[in-house]
Amino acid sequence: MESNFVDYVKILCRSGKGGRGSMHLKHVKYNPNGGPDGGDGGRGGDIILRGNHNYWTLLHLKYERHIFAEHGGNGGKDKCHGTDGKDVYIDVPCGTVVYNAETGKYVCDVTYDGQLVTLLKGGRGGLGNFQFRSATNQAPRYAQPGEPMQEMTIIMELKLLADVGLVGFPNAGKSTLVSALSNARPKIANYPFTTMEPSLGIVGYRDNKSFVMADIPGIIEGAAEGRGLGLRFLRHIERNSLLLFMVPGDTDDIGREYNILLEELRKFNPELLQKQRVLAVTKCDLLDDELMEMLREGLPTDIPVVFISAVTGFHLDELKDVLWQELNSESNKLQTIQADDRLVHRDKDMDRFAQELIDEQADDDLEYVDEDELEDIEDYEYLDEEEEGT
Repeated sequence: MESNFVDYVKILCRSGKGGRGSMHLKHVKYNPNGGPDGGDGGRGGDIILRGNHNYWTLLHLKYERHIFAEHGGNGGKDKCHGTDGKDVYIDVPCGTVVYNAETGKYVCDVTYDGQLVTLLKGGRGGLGNFQFRSATNQAPRYAQPGEPMQEMTIIMELKLLADVGLVGFPNAGKSTLVSALSNARPKIANYPFTTMEPSLGIVGYRDNKSFVMADIPGIIEGAAEGRGLGLRFLRHIERNSLLLFMVPGDTDDIGREYNILLEELRKFNPELLQKQRVLAVTKCDLLDDELMEMLREGLPTDIPVVFISAVTGFHLDELKDVLWQELNSESNKLQTIQADDRLVHRDKDMDRFAQELIDEQADDDLEYVDEDELEDIEDYEYLDEEEEGT
């Protein structure tokens, strides 16, 4: 069964070219030497990205192989201006990052609802010969061609925006916790890698407050080398304000598993270790207070530790209190996305996983589509034209 969660697409985008200016000399019955009256060409359409909170995946763009904007119309006689090409708006979920597919260089990101980012500018329309008239050149016989279009093959990656990101091995209880704290209903089963795609849940708190929790597929030791599901989905916690590490209480060595998870994050992106962290020891419904105190002695002391059970609701309110306190601490305020915010990965190029996807899809690369109306390079200079009609 095909997944409805798509966090990676590759699209060829092309803006519209500007229309040609008209070279026309006015000839009418009672004014045979009316002079130049060629109009300007219209501008080409832009390719614009638009943040839309109603989307949470790139599924609607999965089968869009080419997105082209409209060309500008050519100018006409009687100083008629060519029509402007229509802009094309591409709606994307908040948290979408765009890279140049050929170079892997960062292009832009869309982080909040309604944000507009002009990806490719359309070409400006050429000036008609009416614009070149002067006292010494009263009948110019040349006009300006429109500017060429812009073209780029882009990679879109989705990085989910959430306040709390869950990190843990398979079957650590991440999906169970999300379903217990929110209305999200991720798949839950008693076998590894039950969660095959990330999911978001809104966790209600006191006084009608809330925060967003992201559940990603579990990682295992050696994920940085490609074991299990690898590190494919870890990009979705790069923009989380806080990381909640989850280790089952029946694990032989809780501290060791926590350190393994920490090391895998470091291999993926060392900057993740700078985020606030909380450790939740899960599946503690069968542990008494004395055993929990014994287990606490071997746990890290530099981060908050909470013993919970998502099935019975044990200490879930305490966990929410700790998460809310950490999210609103002076060192880690709840992230508010603004237009001029610079996010952690804003200036970074494509991650290793995206580069691997490009290599795997080398046989399926997009071909550039030629159009009959494409201009030769000589059209980008001022050209002399024959006089048009009478």
